[in-house]
Amino acid sequence: MTTRIVLADDQALIRAGFHALIESADDLEVVGEAVNGREAVDRVRELAPDVVLMDIRMPEMNGIEATREIVAANSASKVLVLTTFDLDEYVYQALRAGASGFLLKDASARQLADGVRVVAAGEALLAPSVTKRLITEFSKLAEEPRLSPTAQAAYGDLTERETEVLVLIAQGLSNAEIATRLVVAESTIKTHVSRILVKLGLRDRTQAAVFAYEARLVTPG
Repeated sequence: MTTRIVLADDQALIRAGFHALIESADDLEVVGEAVNGREAVDRVRELAPDVVLMDIRMPEMNGIEATREIVAANSASKVLVLTTFDLDEYVYQALRAGASGFLLKDASARQLADGVRVVAAGEALLAPSVTKRLITEFSKLAEEPRLSPTAQAAYGDLTERETEVLVLIAQGLSNAEIATRLVVAESTIKTHVSRILVKLGLRDRTQAAVFAYEARLVTPG
């Protein structure tokens, strides 16, 4: 099955470079491009891609606002943020807006392809060690949990085991690693993860990790 991608970046050379890297993979296809966030939202509405490679700093509408609009529209498209710096404060804001992960612009062809596949599948955090570090850095800015009353109520619906699995997701563990840690079948963990996402109204594991950090289930640092 081919993963369909929209590229959103205001720099033509960067779009051309990523386009070439993506098209070198047999299972990836660029179906559209955008030069700003507004165009990215329009392309998602028109083309319904599996993944949007989204730059953050663009004219007219930035990548954070575009991500927020895409998520608010209940689009099935996953957003993979592109950034030059792995500790860019805007990346954290994009994750909170609903992005499924981020990728550095100097990523290799293999890293780019693997990152797109992971985000499209929604099965694991993208670059967990880096993503966790970024979430940790910026969750330090708030001393108190940042959950809304609705989110707090949803959190209260989790079972003890689901809460335990949520913490391990935030620590960057895969389903297989969580299953080993808890001495259960991997299929059982997949079920727990699905229920967690449904109960909390989240799109994927990256959003679950952000939730766990903001609920202070995982201690920054």
